[in-house]
Amino acid sequence: MKEQLARAEAGVAELLATRNDRWYPSFHIAAKAGWINDPNGLSHFNGRYQVYFQHHPYSTEWGPMHWGHVSSEDMVTWRREPIAFAPSIEADRDGVFSGSAVKSDDGRMVTYFTGHRWRNGVDEGEGNLQVQCMATSEDGITFGEKRVIIECPEGLVHFRDPKVWRIDDVWYMIFGACSADNRGQVWLYTSTDMENWEFERILFQDPDPNMFMPECPDMFPLGDKWVIVYCPMGPKPAGYQARNGYNAGYVVGNWAPGQAFEQLTEYRPVDWGHNFYAPQSFEAPDGRRIVYGWLGSFTIPVATQESDGWCGQLTVPRELTLDEKLRLRNYPIAEIERLRTETIDYGAFELGLNEDRVLIDDGDAVEIELDVDLAATTSERVGLKVHSTPDGGHTFVAYDDLARRVQIDRRLAGNGDRGLRAAPYEGGDQLRLRVLVDRGSIEVFVNHGAESVTSFSFPNAGPRAVVLTSESGTIAVTGLKVHRLGAIWESPDR
Repeated sequence: MKEQLARAEAGVAELLATRNDRWYPSFHIAAKAGWINDPNGLSHFNGRYQVYFQHHPYSTEWGPMHWGHVSSEDMVTWRREPIAFAPSIEADRDGVFSGSAVKSDDGRMVTYFTGHRWRNGVDEGEGNLQVQCMATSEDGITFGEKRVIIECPEGLVHFRDPKVWRIDDVWYMIFGACSADNRGQVWLYTSTDMENWEFERILFQDPDPNMFMPECPDMFPLGDKWVIVYCPMGPKPAGYQARNGYNAGYVVGNWAPGQAFEQLTEYRPVDWGHNFYAPQSFEAPDGRRIVYGWLGSFTIPVATQESDGWCGQLTVPRELTLDEKLRLRNYPIAEIERLRTETIDYGAFELGLNEDRVLIDDGDAVEIELDVDLAATTSERVGLKVHSTPDGGHTFVAYDDLARRVQIDRRLAGNGDRGLRAAPYEGGDQLRLRVLVDRGSIEVFVNHGAESVTSFSFPNAGPRAVVLTSESGTIAVTGLKVHRLGAIWESPDR
């Protein structure tokens, strides 16, 4: 595999020489250059947080998948690591697809991933031949021989994305699968030695007959419940849900080893934005359940693809919790606050009728904390123009009192895809928005993670202001802070 990895690194270097940083993230993980998608192998190993990701090092388009790699001591400052995997054996000749990583009893990192081949050698026209592979590492950087541990079951054209965990002396592995009658299912395998795996059961089948494949399934406990997160392929848009070509959501239920999964909730989106997919979680050493998702698009071209030399990034790390309504909440980990380099505190005030207030004249990387008393607010929308440029371009982040939703509206964003996405508002007079704005992305968190909305936003040239704005009424602001944020990399790429 050394030859393939060296060639991949050379491909990244060639793209890096032409990279345009106008929208390249400051505090989000992205490849130095080239394409990325799903986060993979999330883990804490060898004293560092390890984040791998699906990576095409030769272009800004999706292509034969490699595993890119970064690591960190604290999930705040990150180090670039060498590319971990490249297609190098017959089983993964068309891509080293997504997977996970765990630590064995003898202290090694063990990675599980899908080896991918097109059955016709060209495309998905005759389906996929997908097998599950493993490889081990002493340091999380250099990996040994890859080998197949689970063959593709007869009749399955989709069978991928292993996620592994252990309970007592038994290891559990789930996959997304498409059944012979085109239904999306999660399959469960078990092992006692990490190498020999046995099929146990079909653990979950989405009740929607249009859903034919649950990509990137994840399963984990929160309290006394179990959560299955997956990315359903096939469902049609319905209202505010499933508006993207690729979406991610979850169900909550009861489960115990050896038992069937008892679904207790309906499917619900993890995030309501334009660009949130393939979330993967892991348990941090302190017991927190941490998740990363992918900002990208397989369907509508991304503005950076044409000439910027890179495409795709990960979300900030978020902590997952389950509330009393069995709703999965996600919120930036506390460590993100260490990125703050300057804070402007506006305190409490009232924004007048149809008034604009510039909060910051220019900011590549900022965080906004906005608290509003809705009982004393008459404005139809509590709005923030972010990435606001002198030509009038901006992306609008707002609480819409008419729709009772928190939205990202990209109609005037300037570049790339447009459209509006919106999360439901749970109600209550105290609205709290936390908005993370990077050079080309926006992440909105509502009331401490009750909902989130994540989208690309590619502004026009010029300074990028943040403006608070009211519509047909006033806004009773009870607290407002704007923080400038620093970069996450140990050293610049060039």
